Amino acid sequence: MKGKTALITGSAGGIGFAVAEELAKAGCNVVLHGIEPTASVAPHQAELERAYGVVASYVEADLSEPGSSERLVTSVLERHGGIDILVNNAVTRHFAPVEQFPVEHWDRALAVNLSAAFHHIRLCLPGMRERGWGRIFNMTSVYGARAVANRIDYVTTKTALIGMTRAVAVETLNQGITCNALCPGAVLTPTNHGRISALMVSTGLEREEATARFLEGKQPTGRFVDPVHVAQMLVFLCGPAGDDITGAVMPVEGGWLAT
Repeated sequence: MKGKTALITGSAGGIGFAVAEELAKAGCNVVLHGIEPTASVAPHQAELERAYGVVASYVEADLSEPGSSERLVTSVLERHGGIDILVNNAVTRHFAPVEQFPVEHWDRALAVNLSAAFHHIRLCLPGMRERGWGRIFNMTSVYGARAVANRIDYVTTKTALIGMTRAVAVETLNQGITCNALCPGAVLTPTNHGRISALMVSTGLEREEATARFLEGKQPTGRFVDPVHVAQMLVFLCGPAGDDITGAVMPVEGGWLAT
């Protein structure tokens, strides 16, 4: 992985940052991305560079804005000369029934969760083909295979990413490029941490009990997936053993889809 460059969208924290750290640990230069102010991410950049001896940069960009994906990729290419590994992880979500779902939130979800991934892939592919090597990952979800009420934006876009993954995989066969989808279950991201905290407030439950209630009917393991395990799966797929794995949906979800 040494000398390669990875762009991980939505990586100022959560799964995205775990992916960036594991790639850096493997020797890969990493480009973090998010909507957080640059100053708040700078300490994380510095830590990645100090700990792993790689180049770590950050680009602040709102992917819901027209042209933002093009500007993001152009910025990375200008700084690093190429993108060898692309991880489409950025996501937005809103909770509401279909008939009450705000149109602006629907449009934002399509832009951030789906269209941005398409634009990043189309812009990165020429360089990957030129170098004869590339890894593309779309971060989907259990909700790409299962539906849940009041989350039509998330369920729709995560399902569509699986179709995109397969289409890109077919178009890049025998070119040294793979495209796969990672399918995490419930991970203790900042978003889920906030939801559990809210549950604690509304029910008076202690954190352990609130966590169990939150996961009820989901992961049969009864615990959150460690984001590092998702990241380690991705790094594995970047290695030689991943050469013949493409167009796959790789579950990391504690048996959720088996039940």
